[in-house]
Amino acid sequence: MKNTLHRLIHHEILTKEEAKTTLVKISKGDFSQSEIAAFLTVFMMRPIHIEELEGFRDALLELCIRVDLSPYNPIDLCGTGGDGKNTFNISTTAALVTAGAGVKVAKHGNYGVSSVSGSSNVMEYLGIHFSKDIEFLEKCIDSTNICILHAPLFHPAMKEVAPVRKELGVKTFFNMLGPMVNPAFPKNQIVGVFSLELARMYGYLYQKTDKKYSILHDLAGYDEISLTGAAKVISNTSEHLIDANFFNVENVTQKAIYGGNTIKDAATILLSILNGKGTDAQNNVVCVNAAVAIATANQIEIKEGFVLARESLLSGKAAKVLRQLQKLSKNK
Repeated sequence: MKNTLHRLIHHEILTKEEAKTTLVKISKGDFSQSEIAAFLTVFMMRPIHIEELEGFRDALLELCIRVDLSPYNPIDLCGTGGDGKNTFNISTTAALVTAGAGVKVAKHGNYGVSSVSGSSNVMEYLGIHFSKDIEFLEKCIDSTNICILHAPLFHPAMKEVAPVRKELGVKTFFNMLGPMVNPAFPKNQIVGVFSLELARMYGYLYQKTDKKYSILHDLAGYDEISLTGAAKVISNTSEHLIDANFFNVENVTQKAIYGGNTIKDAATILLSILNGKGTDAQNNVVCVNAAVAIATANQIEIKEGFVLARESLLSGKAAKVLRQLQKLSKNK
């Protein structure tokens, strides 16, 4: 590690294979916590390069516990986090709305590191059982159209890094990797990223796959569509900007999509939205993100996806998805 750190500090770039090898060694416990912290810190001080990101991704995919959900052809809605905006759990709520619209979802998520409540925090608080048992996951996706893939269960390699990430409490390159390492290897993906530069990198890497994808970056810095302004959408077929006018809804303020100060606050907001008590701003932000997922999975126009997302939310179908998921978890 000392040699690698020396090279990185002197602005050298790791090859894809070097990056992959280093992360594999980290996962095997070959390095101390101090060395891991130093390695992560270097990438906070300078941009990560495409070869390095690709190598880190390949390492985690090679080391992960795979789960075969290919018969369902699911979509994942996952953001990098790390945008520092402390919004409510938009992509998690949108995943439930997407499932309510009849689209199969394999939601990859984790506990929050640089935010109050990550996807796994709020799902766990609401009583969702995390499992890597394929029978349970299939039962969930069969019955509710969604299953929850809690990242630590499928990425044992991350256990060496988790304590360091928690202590640092800031975004690291692992935030960038999260959406790319879903253990179900879904062919459909919505990815929210915290910077335009990272959106470009994701676009480059995803072009080399056979995925149907949409990469989202809100130009105000969010890793999802916030409706506070324009957002960039990069897909395998196009690249364009969308905003509130595109959906014929009102712009929202940052305060209107605030996520609260605790996991309980986050769960309360999610339940309020699903139970028909969300504000127009909350409902619209959830539905526009779900719209992109529905459109990507079904290969339809985003505006058509928005209509389906609103119907899923306002009819109570999305709330029913969560209730069914809670019931399955309780009986596990």
